Amino acid sequence: MSAAPSAAAEAAVLATLARVTGAWNAGDATAYGAEFTPDATYVTFDGHVLVGRDAIVDVHRWLFDGPLKGSTMGATSTGGDSPTVRFLRPDVAHVLTAGAVRPAELVETTPDRDSVPSFVLVDDGDGWRVTAFHNTRRQAVAR
Repeated sequence: MSAAPSAAAEAAVLATLARVTGAWNAGDATAYGAEFTPDATYVTFDGHVLVGRDAIVDVHRWLFDGPLKGSTMGATSTGGDSPTVRFLRPDVAHVLTAGAVRPAELVETTPDRDSVPSFVLVDDGDGWRVTAFHNTRRQAVAR
């Protein structure tokens, strides 16, 4: 059962996700990790599981200094789906959205980079933080 969200709580959740995006786009692994709880779980698009803020920071520092240097996080190749915020409790929110990471060498995002990220955020008394993240790369489906 979902709790009725206040407009301020929803705005605060979305502001947290905007900081996640901003930190990625700045290539700042420390700021990126600061938006996650110390014990957060993070499932990458290819199924790797990171546990804890320190692991999230370490992997993203490597990504931002290496294979994803200069990349940006943003809308999918077809435009962005608006995030759907659902409050599970007043202090726990689930956000389902769409997005993509565009490598620096690409002018625009390509369909093979489109993903469906899922976030669980908690209000830890100091603001909203991501405690669970799961990213699924969209795949062409044979019919």
